[in-house]
Amino acid sequence: MAKKNVIKDYKSMTPDLMALLVEAYPDGFEYDTIYFTNAKGEKVEAVPLETEDTKYLIKVSSTLTKNFEAFDLEEFEESVSSEDEDFESDDLDD
Repeated sequence: MAKKNVIKDYKSMTPDLMALLVEAYPDGFEYDTIYFTNAKGEKVEAVPLETEDTKYLIKVSSTLTKNFEAFDLEEFEESVSSEDEDFESDDLDD
């Protein structure tokens, strides 16, 4: 089965997708960007990112760059881990 192709703007990115981006580009993505022309004929800079079922092009903006640099992957993973533990403990109460 072919992968979906999705173009994402920073505004519509989930924390999970941001975590994948940080994992994929731990040293930054400034040398890995590509350019494409959108339907309006505008030149767009984007970062490629692939998951099991989707090929993303994440549009590069100053907001994305700033939040990418500030994103704390360890803190995100700890919060996801604690959410999983909360879910498991809730299951045990039933």
